[in-house]
Amino acid sequence: MSHDVYTKLVSSVLFPIHERLKGHDSTAVRSLIETTQWYSKERLEEWCIERMRKFLVQAGHKVPYYRQLFEDTGFDPHNYASGADLASLPFLTKEVIRSNMEYLLAENAGKVNRFNTGGSTGEPLIFYLGKERVSHDVAAKWRATRWWGVDIGDPEIVVWGSPVELGAQDRFRSVRDKVLRTELLPAFEMSPGKLDRFLQSILQRKPKMLFGYPSALSHIARHARHRNVRLDNQGIQVAFVTAERLYDEQRALISDVFGCRVANGYGGRDAGFIAHECQQGNMHITVEDIYVEVVDAEGKLLPAGESGELVITHMASSDFPFIRYRTGDVGVLDNHPCPCGRGLTILREIQGRTTDFVVALDGTVMHGLALIYVIRDIPGIKTFKIIQETLDRTRILLVTEDEFDSNMHEVIREGFRNRLGSGVTIEIERVKEIAAEASGKFRYVMSHVDASASMRPGSYW
Repeated sequence: MSHDVYTKLVSSVLFPIHERLKGHDSTAVRSLIETTQWYSKERLEEWCIERMRKFLVQAGHKVPYYRQLFEDTGFDPHNYASGADLASLPFLTKEVIRSNMEYLLAENAGKVNRFNTGGSTGEPLIFYLGKERVSHDVAAKWRATRWWGVDIGDPEIVVWGSPVELGAQDRFRSVRDKVLRTELLPAFEMSPGKLDRFLQSILQRKPKMLFGYPSALSHIARHARHRNVRLDNQGIQVAFVTAERLYDEQRALISDVFGCRVANGYGGRDAGFIAHECQQGNMHITVEDIYVEVVDAEGKLLPAGESGELVITHMASSDFPFIRYRTGDVGVLDNHPCPCGRGLTILREIQGRTTDFVVALDGTVMHGLALIYVIRDIPGIKTFKIIQETLDRTRILLVTEDEFDSNMHEVIREGFRNRLGSGVTIEIERVKEIAAEASGKFRYVMSHVDASASMRPGSYW
């Protein structure tokens, strides 16, 4: 059986059966949203308003937390007519979820599964997802995969670190992955020996697509270059990246080494599959399921084109509703149409998490890129991590190669002080390796300073 015929068998028969056996409506949802994506912006907006109204009405009837909240705020979901109406509701925060777990679960909820975020910025968030939510997220990812001319059933290598996936590789999943032609490689450990085996897996499988953290895929790409292993002739068509900020140099490295385009994705286990890049280079929001707002430090709505925290409402989360959920991520919306012709709203930029921003001594808030630029082009630095401990103390972890000149320490300190303030203590630590987060992700910048509390006129946001 040819590769194309086998892929069609998996995509149109075997995977839909797999989803149906799990009680998921992924196939029907994907079919629907592959139609709605071509609606005009106006028609799609009307369609989404009706969907949001039904979702809010159900939440008000069946979810104790929202039944009480709507009563307390005088919010009538039957009268929902636009996103402006939603803004009258308070935000859903991680603290609110932790305090109201049982009240956020719908009274008519079906079987739900307990999930949690990685907790890279503190205490992990525990929440529940039902089959509706999982089905819609699978469908959204499936649709976006097909934008790039690949499909479920095409050979794929996934470099991932979530304990949910890595801890569930039982016999059934092993058989499933074999049928779907998916190979899962753990992103937790990136030793030279492990990286050699990763390269061997790519050479043996000859995947049409890669999926993983941008930091992990770029790390594999650097290793391939170091080993003089060519991967740009393996037939890889696209590398899907998500879960971290994608830096320009990572995109260029991955594209060059693997000989493919890079498609950025944005989402999370809590917030859902929010947006994905099309072949025109624009990130499209899954508007059929997800409504995105952008707010400033005081929680006020910002128009398209302005940078602020992303707040999402996931309309397929009836069992455990996420309504006006503060993601902690910073981005920019765009109201311009995309040349691809889809009516889906564009998410122009994902600037990172609020903890990816650093604060200068004078209170100015800036993206961590301002510090990354000081380090990234210095010869002999293999990798690094920047940790802003306090306003007046920042640590830098450096993994260096033999060619690194220790005299560059002072150059780094001077560059950081020029941005953070002359009175800031810059500590540089040379280490053998920098561990990934518990989730397997890697963060180049982490700030323990509350950026929102430091904002003033003239700040970054």
